[in-house]
Amino acid sequence: MINGSICQKLAEQLPLLFVCEERGEYVRIRTPYLYPDGDIIDLFCKKEGDVVVVSDLGETSRWLRMQSTSPKRTPKQRAFIEDICLNHGVEFYRGMLMARCRPDDDLSNVVTRVAQAALRMSDLWFLLRTQAVESVADEVAEFLIEQEFRFDRYVSHTGRSGRIWKVDFHVRAEKRSSLVYVLSTGSRSAASRVVNTVHTAFYDLLYLSAGPEAFQFISLFDDRIDVWNEQDFRLAEQVSILARWSQPEEFAFILREAPPWKPEPLTMF
Repeated sequence: MINGSICQKLAEQLPLLFVCEERGEYVRIRTPYLYPDGDIIDLFCKKEGDVVVVSDLGETSRWLRMQSTSPKRTPKQRAFIEDICLNHGVEFYRGMLMARCRPDDDLSNVVTRVAQAALRMSDLWFLLRTQAVESVADEVAEFLIEQEFRFDRYVSHTGRSGRIWKVDFHVRAEKRSSLVYVLSTGSRSAASRVVNTVHTAFYDLLYLSAGPEAFQFISLFDDRIDVWNEQDFRLAEQVSILARWSQPEEFAFILREAPPWKPEPLTMF
């Protein structure tokens, strides 16, 4: 009886998650799937003879392109897209994810395959973001070597919450040591999430900023691309010293000479 009720509820409610609407020569299908920034994944159907073509009309490609500073896909990204299309039985043509629903096919199955392919393709954003941060972090590492700083990369520290945070750099200078997060993204929509993550990490690690061997917290912004706003800087400034990668000499000065950042009394645990 319980199983029957569950199946009945699913049969009644799942179709409501997909909303169809006539849009000229197309039928737009609003799916329950979301891009990483919260935008809804829409698909479009069009009749071509006795075949129905289901496509995203290139929306996923456009969305992914907006998250990157480079208009071109790397060979690794292209390989990922090919694998995604192969796994879901979808064709990638002129930037569009497409699949045909033939007379004997199940349209709902075709729609689901294209929607899943769009979702998986949008996940490449996480790869783009990781590559961007790692690229800038490599530049920072080279600079630290040139400036003869001693440092470790990707050092893990446990926060007061019990969560383990992997900090980009632990830099040891003559006067003090610093924990440095590199903030880098090519997308305005992703910038606030990057800052929020660093803010949460440093706040959770505040106990390390106290004592005779207190760490200095530094948020190093890659400001060579105009994606940050004043709110981003102010949020990071609540828990760290701000540094800009466009001014590496200032960053080096902060590591060597700047007084350690101290939180406001009310922000302490």
